[in-house]
Amino acid sequence: AISIVTALEIGQRKSQQEVPEKVKITSSKDIYQLLQPVMSELVAEEFWVVFLNQANKVILKTCLSKGGISQAVVDLRLIFRQALELYSTAIIIAHNHPAGNLSPSQEDLRITKDIKEAGKMLRIELLDHLIISQQSYYSFADENLL
Repeated sequence: AISIVTALEIGQRKSQQEVPEKVKITSSKDIYQLLQPVMSELVAEEFWVVFLNQANKVILKTCLSKGGISQAVVDLRLIFRQALELYSTAIIIAHNHPAGNLSPSQEDLRITKDIKEAGKMLRIELLDHLIISQQSYYSFADENLL
């Protein structure tokens, strides 16, 4: 019984991470539509990364970390290790605000800046950072904060 439950859980997690066809990202709305089904109803904060190829098509979307009600830990080394392994040329980061407030915190602004700077050295561009709630989203790129 434990083996069956484990196999079902692994299958569910894998299906949430895989992108069946390579979706091309052209706007923040595309990112929101990609991530909203898995992120909008979460009760704890999660930090996700979308890895893109040179044509801005999704290679992989994955949850990098899960946190508490108000924070998730972000390790830049884990983001860029996976980006390099996937030969990704661009990334998009996203996290949810379970309380529904879409305003970025000082920590959100800081981590965005850190990821953008680290990506410059590796020539992996940070295209956007989305904050997702149940009903809407906030795009750092749309607000000229990148």
